[in-house]
Amino acid sequence: MKKLIGLGLFVALLAPSMAWSTVGGGDDTFRPPGADMVVFSHDFHVGKASLKCTDCHYKLFTITGKNKKKATMADMEKGQACGACHNGTRAFEVKKNCTKCHK
Repeated sequence: MKKLIGLGLFVALLAPSMAWSTVGGGDDTFRPPGADMVVFSHDFHVGKASLKCTDCHYKLFTITGKNKKKATMADMEKGQACGACHNGTRAFEVKKNCTKCHK
């Protein structure tokens, strides 16, 4: 009986972390200087595109602290940040597809 209770507790504690890993964290919105707002969907990228958090964090993106990386459109067109995948081969290219990200 104690083993069954222990197993139930283990599953109950593990379930939220499993759910979080499959959801992705919702949308991020930000406004780059001189451009329209960008909406980034973690749910799409993690859920539908089957990416892992570590595919982007922290090699492509560092979102906090003094090591925060900012990328311009020119950087992305050279394959940095979003442009690492959005290169016209793996996913739509960033160049000439402005409205897919800028709402």
